[in-house]
Amino acid sequence: MRTAQVNRTTKETDIRLKLSLDGGEVSVSTGIGFFDHMLTAFAFYGGLGLELTVKGDLEVDGHHTVEDTGIVLGQALSRALGDRKGIRRYGSAFVPMDEALCFTALDFSNRPFLVFDAEMPQPMIGSYDSCLTVEFMRALAMNSGLTLHQKCHYGANAHHITEALFKSLGMAVKEAVQVTGGGVTSTKGVL
Repeated sequence: MRTAQVNRTTKETDIRLKLSLDGGEVSVSTGIGFFDHMLTAFAFYGGLGLELTVKGDLEVDGHHTVEDTGIVLGQALSRALGDRKGIRRYGSAFVPMDEALCFTALDFSNRPFLVFDAEMPQPMIGSYDSCLTVEFMRALAMNSGLTLHQKCHYGANAHHITEALFKSLGMAVKEAVQVTGGGVTSTKGVL
C-alpha cells in the first residue's frame, strides 16, 4: 500500500492529511476556496487519493495555511514512496489553460530543489495571495525530496496560470510515481 498519513499541529496550523498514490477519495478543506480548488485539481490529475483538513490562522492571512500544507503534503509523498524502488522517478507535463501555458518537470531524486518561473499578473485570486503558489511548491519540494521545475511560458490571468501549474504538477507526479520495475531508477543504485 503506497499510502501515508501525516498530522501536524503548530501554533499557526492544525493539519490532518491522508494520501494514497494509487487513487481514492479526494476531500480538501483548507478554509481558502481557491486553494481547495487547486489541491483538488492536483489530486485529480495526479490520480491520487487525498483527504485533507487544515485549520490555519486565516485571520492573519493565508501564508501559514498554504506553506504548511506544502510541508505536510511533501512529507506524505515521501513516506508513501518509501525507498522509491520501482518508480519511474521522472515526470513532466504541459498544461494549457485558456491564454496561459505552463510546464512542470520533476524528479523524485531525494535531492530537493525548486526552480519556479511564473510571474503572477494579479496579486489576489479570490482570497488567495497569488504569491503563495511558489511558497507551496517550495515547501512541497523540500519536504518530499523532489527536484521541481515549473515555468509559465505565457499567460495574462493569475487564476489560469496557477491552475495550469497545479494541474501540470499533478500530471507529472502521476507519471513519476508509476511502478515500472523492481529496482531503484538510478545508475547509483540508491535515491
